[in-house]
This record gives sequence, C-alpha cells and structure tokens, in this order.
Amino acid sequence: MCKRFIPYAHAKTIYDIDLGFFKFLNVKYIFVDLDNTLDSYRSMTPNERSINLINSIKELGITPIILSNNRGKRVKGYAAMLDVECIHSVGKPFSHKIKKLLKEKNIKNDEVIMIGDQMITDVCSGNGAKIKVILTDKLVKEDQFTTHFNRFFERPFRSYCRKHGKLIDWRIRYGQS
Repeated sequence: MCKRFIPYAHAKTIYDIDLGFFKFLNVKYIFVDLDNTLDSYRSMTPNERSINLINSIKELGITPIILSNNRGKRVKGYAAMLDVECIHSVGKPFSHKIKKLLKEKNIKNDEVIMIGDQMITDVCSGNGAKIKVILTDKLVKEDQFTTHFNRFFERPFRSYCRKHGKLIDWRIRYGQS
C-alpha cells in the first residue's frame, strides 16, 4: 500500500471535527476541499452550516483556504461569499500548486492541515506537499462524473486502510477516544 494514500486522520465529515482539534495541532491554516467535503458539487452558494463552520474557524484565528480541482467561476464565487481565499484548478493529486501556496505565504508544513473526501486527489496531494490530511467520507450521495471514476479506483485503498487500521479516527489523534 502506497503511503501517499494514507491520511493522518479520518472523520465522517468536516462538520464532525471538534475545532479544538485544530488548536491542539497548532494549526494556523486549513486547506479545505469544496466538493463533497464542504458542500455538494451542485451548490453555488454556501449553506448555513458551511458559513457557520468557516466563521467558527476564523474566530479561532485559523485561516481557511478552499482548494478545489473545479474551475474558477463557481469556486471563486463560493469562496467570496465565505470571505475566504481560494485556489481553483489545483491539479490534485499533484502537489505543485499546494507547495507553491505554502512557499508564497511562508506557511510551515506543520502549521497547516488539509481536509478532503478523496484519497486519490486530496490525500495524495496533501501527502505530496508533506502536510497532514484528514480524509472525510463524502458529504452527499451525488458526485461529478469524473469523481465516480476516482472513487472506483479508491475503493480498494479505502478497504485496505479500514481493514489494516490505517484510517485513524481524528478523536484518537486528539486523545478523545
């Protein structure tokens, strides 16, 4: 099993993670995937739950940044409504744009955590950039066409990780379980 696909931790959804966990890790930035992590890929505007989460993260002094493989218009519009920075067309599973962002903002690898719902894109790119990644389950049932393809290839990796105890619940990392 390639270590590049193994996340630092696992959570059912981004909304299930106690925000104290990020303070515990001394995180200053959260790179969050948009589609099926923060919201449905069909959502053009943030819902109340995502607005509340992002505002709570900001209140802790942590900077959320949306990183999405989707094209600019939707991602920029969604991020603007949340008043957060975004990077669209990131090119996950490759990590070069993430590394560039870290360098441009002078962010140390241990000051950031990435959260996403796909091993093949989010976990792989985060690990490639040498940052911690929390893998979530998908937020809603529906997926974009290309994501169905990724999930087909991801299934055996997730199964392996579950079977071999590689999907460590975030609460265990936090010392809560």
